Amino acid sequence: MHPSDVKALLDARIDGCEFHIQGEGCNFQVVAVGEVFSGLSPVKRQQLIYGALAEEIASGALHAVSIKTYTPAQWNSAPENAGA
Repeated sequence: MHPSDVKALLDARIDGCEFHIQGEGCNFQVVAVGEVFSGLSPVKRQQLIYGALAEEIASGALHAVSIKTYTPAQWNSAPENAGA
């Protein structure tokens, strides 16, 4: 899979989020930004992303997924957003 494939899957399955994907093969880093994360615990945020990719993880198309989630307000001060 390519980062664009992972982004397309997430875009289709989770509304109202912006995704930044890095990686190659079956190992990816996902940074997700959206109001959908407001009020959710870190575990619930992770579960939302993992749930959207469950089919690909189960099939082995995705093996390792590192996830960071932010609300838009949190993203403004996130280290990954520095210089963006």
